[in-house]
Amino acid sequence: MSVEPLLHQLTLIALPGIPHIQPGDDLARLIVAKATSAGITFDARDILVITSKLVSKAEGRYVDLATVTPSARAGKIAEETGKDPRLVELILRESTGISRLRGAVLIVRHHLGFTLANAGIDHSNVGHGGEDLVLLLPEDPDAS
Repeated sequence: MSVEPLLHQLTLIALPGIPHIQPGDDLARLIVAKATSAGITFDARDILVITSKLVSKAEGRYVDLATVTPSARAGKIAEETGKDPRLVELILRESTGISRLRGAVLIVRHHLGFTLANAGIDHSNVGHGGEDLVLLLPEDPDAS
């Protein structure tokens, strides 16, 4: 019996013209508008991938580290890791526990149920709020 191989195809298409996302932006409306203007249509079998960073920005999940007061525990961990104690405090708040400290990285169990570095807190390319601005993961990614 001969078995014909199943042909699978994966095509990745980046939507052009996505602007810098601001708190309160309607991502669904923006995505549909940009797809429509680019002549992109969606099929029932398509999978649309949206980065958590875009969702977090639309949800306004920004935190200014200047507003964070680190706990004694955060201070101790910051000494061990060389991290900013205010950032460590946020990592602790977003986590249910620390799995491992490795250099300057905290591997934690996020309250959303998965394990990742530094609670997924993003400190890069966050916006124009200065170097103390960080971005937390979406509050409820499934709902978003």
